Amino acid sequence: MMILTNYGCSNSTTPETEAKDDFTYFVEQFGDIRILKYRLPGFEDLSLQQKEYVYYLSQAALAGRDILWDQNFRYNLLIRKTLEAIIDSYSGDRNSADYKVFMTYVKKVFFANGIHHHYSSDKFIPGFSKEYLLTLLNGSDQSKLPLEPGLTVDKFALFLTPVLFDDSLFARKVEQREGADMVAGSASNFYEQVTQKEVEELYAGKKDPADPRPVSTGLNSKVTRVKGKIAEELYRSGGLYGAAIDEIIGWLLKAATVAESEMQKKEIEILIDYYKTGDLGKWDDYNVAWAGNTQSMVDYINGFIETYEDPLGMKATWEAIVNYTDVEASKRTAVITANAQWFEDNSPIMPQYRKEKVTGVAAKVINIAMLGGDCYPASPLGINLPNADWIRREVGSKSVTLANISAAYDIASQGNGFLEEFAFNAGEVERVKKYRSVSDALHTDLHECVGHASGKLAEGTDPNALKNYASPLEEARADLFALYYMTDKKMTELGLFPDGQAGEVAYDDYLRNGLITQIVRIKPGKDIEQAHMRCRSMISHWVFEKGKAENVVEVISRDSKTYVKINDYQKLRSLFGELLKEIQRIKSEGDFEAGKKLIEEFGVKIDQQLHAEVLDRYAKLNLAPYTGFVNPVLLPVYDSDGRITDVKVEYTDDYLGQMMNYGKNYSYLPTKN
Repeated sequence: MMILTNYGCSNSTTPETEAKDDFTYFVEQFGDIRILKYRLPGFEDLSLQQKEYVYYLSQAALAGRDILWDQNFRYNLLIRKTLEAIIDSYSGDRNSADYKVFMTYVKKVFFANGIHHHYSSDKFIPGFSKEYLLTLLNGSDQSKLPLEPGLTVDKFALFLTPVLFDDSLFARKVEQREGADMVAGSASNFYEQVTQKEVEELYAGKKDPADPRPVSTGLNSKVTRVKGKIAEELYRSGGLYGAAIDEIIGWLLKAATVAESEMQKKEIEILIDYYKTGDLGKWDDYNVAWAGNTQSMVDYINGFIETYEDPLGMKATWEAIVNYTDVEASKRTAVITANAQWFEDNSPIMPQYRKEKVTGVAAKVINIAMLGGDCYPASPLGINLPNADWIRREVGSKSVTLANISAAYDIASQGNGFLEEFAFNAGEVERVKKYRSVSDALHTDLHECVGHASGKLAEGTDPNALKNYASPLEEARADLFALYYMTDKKMTELGLFPDGQAGEVAYDDYLRNGLITQIVRIKPGKDIEQAHMRCRSMISHWVFEKGKAENVVEVISRDSKTYVKINDYQKLRSLFGELLKEIQRIKSEGDFEAGKKLIEEFGVKIDQQLHAEVLDRYAKLNLAPYTGFVNPVLLPVYDSDGRITDVKVEYTDDYLGQMMNYGKNYSYLPTKN
């Protein structure tokens, strides 16, 4: 589970003017996207063995890139290789208005790892014409285009044109609308030639409700029809995505030779065994070993992990990160984990759904060294894994807050006018500026460290019972756990907050975002689709409605502008606790209908008049609502015998160049898989 940017609209479009250092974070902006760099503080202080370990793991993190592209849509690799060929070889006018529009489209596709928006899941419709597409294809080196033998450019364009331009064809990567066949209606490539009913029947027969340690059924496979029969194709060496997985394995084998401990070496060996077999039992074995290793300075994530992009919430996209510990900042998370049992015992959920003994909650603050797969270029801010409930219950989990990613966001967003435009008054602005950095950090820590790790399922509850509503409900559960404690005096007693106002700032930020500002990411007339956005909308609208009688929260119109004003922070806290209690019950009991009602009633729809107003105000700020990153370049230094003697870090300002480099040097799959 991961937390994305809570306040992701507070973005800058120019290099930071109030940065605390001389590092330039801003790279470029196009469309609704801003690209930043992130630093690797303290990397030079790592030992040679640790640097070499980071390097090998980073290569493994880049090696699986093609997998995600193909998972997102079955024609994505064909399209990407076509775009790369045009960029590499087009002989026409590269200064024309049409070509500039084409390049904006290319950058959006590269950012989303495919032709569907990474948040809304709607297909990008090119701003250039169908005729110009043919011009681009004819003006490029045909030997570089991904043409099948005997296929002409004209026939290729005839196939490609509706895929790109027809807004009714492959329109949504993830279909979640109530009443739709979410499998048949989704363009994502987890299912082919099957219906939602067929998939649900397939997996219903594979689950044992009495199994106390169930595997994550369906996590690493594609369901398709072979000779009229429904079948699963496993992601594994020798199977689906085998060529890329073999490359990942090769780098993991090298990483194992310089692992920091025998424990870490063993966990990598189990991961390799899983990649070779696709056996989900081995995936659980790996996660048990990985969760138990809490002492390593360098750590990583590599695998099919999060299920946000599967409309049924079972199949995982491939992702990877490589990181090293921020020792000083981790003292904060150590305080939280040391008090994990107190948080659990004092939570407002039903006693029967609390954990009697909180096990293995490990948390630290990290610096990212490399982002890959579904974590690149848009990065999470916090991560809590493993996802399997039984492992979390019996072994524990690891939570991380991404310090250098958060720092890049914060520094690059200073002074952009967003807060001043949407905060209720000048006093709120000053208070947010004073406390937000500590408030945001603690919210992320509580969300990941103890929020996701809290609570338990009732005996016999299917972990997948909430289906397509599982992700927004789980994010809401962790958010509410954090919000409930943000204004507790215990936060000050533990030294996590300087005073109680820091927690109130968290409430101001959360409701302003959930009720108003996050909708700048949505196109007019559209519903909220993304899990984290549904979570924030549902929580904010629920507490607003339930607190109306006592005027706990007001939505105020002033000078034709809408603002949020909290009148009673303690009553708001009680409402957060009440909703947390209900959502934990829903998860523990697998109450699909109650979960569905919460999300559909409070988390999906947008007031169109408010939406138009907010979009107009936001447009005047000239900001971008989405942010992603270019990775640093890790360069090994070799001696005359070919041994690595150091690993140097270089930072790039070339977003397109990095994407083209990755396409050339880390592409291992054919266009059709």
